[in-house]
Amino acid sequence: MPTRSKLLFALTALALCASQTFAQTRDQALNAKRPNILLIVADDLGFSDIGAFGGEIDTPHLDVLAREGLRLTDFHSAATCSPTRSMLMSGVDHHIAGIGSMAELLVEEQVGKPGYEGYLNDRVVAFPELLRRAGYHTYMAGKWHLGLTEERSPKARGFEKSFALLRGADDHVAQPWNTTLNPTEPYYREDGQLATVPADFYSSNFYADKLISYLKTAPQDGQPFLGYLAFTAPHWPLQAPEDVIAKYEARYAAGYEAIHSARIQKQKALGILPNDFLPAKRLSLWPQWHRLSEAQRKQETRRMATYAAMVDIMDRNIGKVIEQLKESGQYDNTLILFMSDNGAEGANVGTRYSAIPRDNRLANIGKASSYVSYGPNWAQVSALPFNMFKGYSFEGGITVPTIVRYPTKLGQGRISATPGHVTDIVPTLLELARASYPKELNGRALTPLQGRSLLPVLTGQAPSQSARFDKGWELFGQKAYRQGDWKIVYSVPPYGTGTWQLFNLKNDRGEQQDLATQHPEKLAELVTAYKVYVHRNGVQEVPKLAERVAQRYSSQAYFEGLVPPSEK
Repeated sequence: MPTRSKLLFALTALALCASQTFAQTRDQALNAKRPNILLIVADDLGFSDIGAFGGEIDTPHLDVLAREGLRLTDFHSAATCSPTRSMLMSGVDHHIAGIGSMAELLVEEQVGKPGYEGYLNDRVVAFPELLRRAGYHTYMAGKWHLGLTEERSPKARGFEKSFALLRGADDHVAQPWNTTLNPTEPYYREDGQLATVPADFYSSNFYADKLISYLKTAPQDGQPFLGYLAFTAPHWPLQAPEDVIAKYEARYAAGYEAIHSARIQKQKALGILPNDFLPAKRLSLWPQWHRLSEAQRKQETRRMATYAAMVDIMDRNIGKVIEQLKESGQYDNTLILFMSDNGAEGANVGTRYSAIPRDNRLANIGKASSYVSYGPNWAQVSALPFNMFKGYSFEGGITVPTIVRYPTKLGQGRISATPGHVTDIVPTLLELARASYPKELNGRALTPLQGRSLLPVLTGQAPSQSARFDKGWELFGQKAYRQGDWKIVYSVPPYGTGTWQLFNLKNDRGEQQDLATQHPEKLAELVTAYKVYVHRNGVQEVPKLAERVAQRYSSQAYFEGLVPPSEK
């Protein structure tokens, strides 16, 4: 046999062998004992913040999960929290599931429209309902943000035990409004009933401890469980214990550019990025570190240190839950999936969401009486290597760090660049749980699942799945559509052009080179696909929506109010 023929024969045999191995792996996964499921969601965590994705924040427990499992580097959410959470629960686009826009930012033209109810509606089923019907015990602790009333609470959507923050945000510590009951302004529910938090409340500690308590008191009936741990960290207001903040202040005194450079270098060393990757350039809208006043630099250092402290504490609490799984002998049969709900938050929060006056002087940042975010420059660092941040359909707003540790320990330490989407989680978990998705439930018709199972990705069978990745995004008038490696984005100035831009993500995931004029046919093709997405999912196209929402949700004035007048 000629040498070339021998080589082709060998390669074909090797590929067939690998295919058979992966198929056997998937069959083994499906035939194994049904796994427990631990779903962990961080709130506004940037792509590069944790150690396993390039960050300098101490996250040893997440780093271990990454070494034992699979990191997904092209996994997508919505551009903000409640839309993502509606898709995480339903496996269906958020415009169908009831959160077409965040309830807090609905405009007049959207009010009362199907899919814009502001809560998880009855056109979809929450997957915990299906897992519970399939014999799973279902527990939740943390942020819900999918309805305020008892009939829209986690209890009503399949959770056997739950303690939930109903709203999009709250202080991470005890305050007058969250330690007393006020039925007209509900903040928390436990098992459907209005609840308060204790005087020693710190969000990450409390939610992890609550989930652990549910696991410890679970019936010993041999049935698997779903645990949903929905942290509110590191969402604003930035609050953390002083000793943990102090641990990080020296790190961030070096400024944005130094941390930016170190993270990109580490991402390449880890294999998160190829060595020739060109990261997004820092937007010139806001000052560089050396252009800040000394008072501004101190504020920015303190704010980022507080943010890092919140991530650090979240990781410690993930470690506590993992330790409980190990002590109970459940760890090796628990699928653990960790993700963020969207990109890093760059908006200027100020104190406009606070119910009480605040003290944001430097020494008070991070304490119970402070109320700050960390602004657009640090958000760009957190979003590295991508463009923009939360609220926008550029990659920095919708690409989230994702780790999956699979019970059979397949592909330990693997990194996958296969694209995925939050709607893929429900079909994946249902497949592993051997639970079916019905056409109707309790007499109401259900929207079919729109995601697809990630099990082929987890078991190494889908390296070419990117060719058929086909997804749309719309939120606040910020739009995008992606087919394979091609993506169009619509955003308005100063972040976009006010027209559709076209990017080839295979060569430019930093979205730095607009190819719209070079490839008008591809642009037109994707614009047509976006219009189909709008029609299929009931998206309300509102004129000038992006400009209108930007007036309420923007980063523009962050540096103007960075330093309190008394410290200028």
